[in-house]
Amino acid sequence: MDLHGFVALSLLPASLVQALLRPALSESEDVAHGWSSSDLSGLASLASAPGAGAIGPGGHRCIEWARRRTGRALEDATRLALAVVPLGDDRYPPLLAAIPDPPIVLWVRGDCGVLRDAAVAIVGSRAASRYGLDVAAHLAMELGRAGATVVSGLARGVDSAAHRGAVEARARTVAVLGSGVDVVYPPEHRALAEAIAADGAVVSELPPGAPPKPQHFPLRNRIISGLSLAVVVVEASERSGSLITARRALEQGREVLAVPGNILSGRHRGTHGLLRDGAKIVETADDILEELKWPARCSSPPGSEPAEDGIVQHMRMGETYDLDELARMTRLASRVLLPRLLQLELDGLVTRVSGARFLRSRRKW
Repeated sequence: MDLHGFVALSLLPASLVQALLRPALSESEDVAHGWSSSDLSGLASLASAPGAGAIGPGGHRCIEWARRRTGRALEDATRLALAVVPLGDDRYPPLLAAIPDPPIVLWVRGDCGVLRDAAVAIVGSRAASRYGLDVAAHLAMELGRAGATVVSGLARGVDSAAHRGAVEARARTVAVLGSGVDVVYPPEHRALAEAIAADGAVVSELPPGAPPKPQHFPLRNRIISGLSLAVVVVEASERSGSLITARRALEQGREVLAVPGNILSGRHRGTHGLLRDGAKIVETADDILEELKWPARCSSPPGSEPAEDGIVQHMRMGETYDLDELARMTRLASRVLLPRLLQLELDGLVTRVSGARFLRSRRKW
């Protein structure tokens, strides 16, 4: 499928995409991933897709609208110097591709490469206290200095504090929007978005010009967690949207951590609920790095051999493996396997080579 087809699909309602594509997939394939495979590489137009006959006149009108909107969106992307990254593209972040419902297309302002970095999300209240803002900024600075990319949603409060902390530390950070990347919300964060895009990325699954509608934000939360190895929640009430991000992280097999706060304030009831449910407590960035088993550089003498990992044991030296091959060999689901591979990459036990293939390595920092 060409880029126009991917973009057009991304503009359609999810139910219509499923109706179009389910007949083209085998019973074992997942709609969210299977249609990006070579089985559909010859799909010339959406109207001639195998399921098109069952969608009715309304569905065909949606398809025609999506085709027209696609041309305008791609013109806007060229004008704004945006990268358009479809699922299956080498630039598409593999950790995000492994979630059950990955975005069909990512619109990226900045460096696409940062989306493949090992990242930690920091999220929390929009109406954060000074304590919450300071904690978010400090954690982001320390994580950035340790080499982690910081992911958040550019919202008021904790999100923007985390981004600013990373920028101040001259670290890379990713802002995931609930609007087109050219429609910064809230508007007072335009300068911050510029600073983020200079070394990191501003990203959305929505095309240029898309407004920040309320229904967009719960959907973008799955992208925040999907790009990250872990989600850290700072100062969240019982109804905080950051708890949606935490829930999606758990569904995606990612770590969830939380910062404790004042028990006399309702600002922290959501984070304390996460802690009661088993989230790891965070007092310093070292707590996060320790949970992720972040490698200490130069921590082992030259020539020392690291302990064998179960995944590494299945890999022969000098041979490369893709995710599907490793999933079959290890009997691990992709959503579990991919974060493990990224951690092995950080530990120096595995090297990513061309495309999305992995090579066993003896290198260790």
